[in-house]
Amino acid sequence: MSVYTTVSAEDLDAWLARYAVGALVELKPIATGIENTNYFVTTAKGRYVLTLYERLPAEDLPFYLNLMAHLARSGCDVPAPEPDRTGALFSILNGKPAGLVARVEGAPVDRPDAAHCAAVGAALARLHLASQQYRARLSNRRGPAWWRQAARAVRPFLTPEQDALLQRELAHQQGYAKLRLPKAAIHADLFCDNVLFDGERVAGIIDFGFAATDFLAYDLAIAINDWCDDGDGALDAARMRAFVAGYHEVRPLTDDERTHWPDLLRAAALRFWLSRLYDLYLPRPGELTHAHDPSRFERILGRRAAAAPRMPDLAERSDA
Repeated sequence: MSVYTTVSAEDLDAWLARYAVGALVELKPIATGIENTNYFVTTAKGRYVLTLYERLPAEDLPFYLNLMAHLARSGCDVPAPEPDRTGALFSILNGKPAGLVARVEGAPVDRPDAAHCAAVGAALARLHLASQQYRARLSNRRGPAWWRQAARAVRPFLTPEQDALLQRELAHQQGYAKLRLPKAAIHADLFCDNVLFDGERVAGIIDFGFAATDFLAYDLAIAINDWCDDGDGALDAARMRAFVAGYHEVRPLTDDERTHWPDLLRAAALRFWLSRLYDLYLPRPGELTHAHDPSRFERILGRRAAAAPRMPDLAERSDA
């Protein structure tokens, strides 16, 4: 996403020789985001996204890339990684593990409505059904252990009120790892900018750099905190009902998932507040970097902790 590792046309041309994609036509950096180095790549035979994985160790990459390949084969709205001539899905470029993925023709929506939310809810449910057949497992590197570590790191930068909110939420989430909810590979970062639309149709779910094995309903909570935010930290009821209904029609939610829904929304808000605080106050050097404002998820967490939103009554379909 941000450019931390510079790749020249000459560097890429030599690396592309291992692929059957034709000669390089255009290389363009993607300057948004905070985790990896991404470029748009056009070759004589197609359009791709090149990703250099800045934080992910090479030994973990098969989990992410094989997950994407599995989801694409299963008919999910996920772009397939491009194998090289040996069948490998990544190799080293300028000292970093790197891979090509088919570029999706579509664009994110800045202001999702209920129809967008219903479509993404259904797409996420299809992804979860397929991911339950994916055998590989990987612990969530932004899970509860990381929450505690990140909280210690950012604490010196917080106001007393922020620190109090953070400590209360960490105490509240102590039982998170002990929940007994359906688990499988999740996207773990399904924000609006990671879903591309072609008209009203979901064209592609992208950026699996935080994928991990975790609770499916936690993945749903991550998405809803972003897609259904009313701009002031509260949830837009119509969009949340549409999102959950779209999801539930494809993968029915369990009673336990519904019971723990308020805590999952809070856990999702905590995780992204912490990551944005960490990236703001403890950034990595990069040529082009972009840190998201943490105040948005501070508001969301405060709202979720105060209101404990319940999951919509799915007997009342979207005509409510």
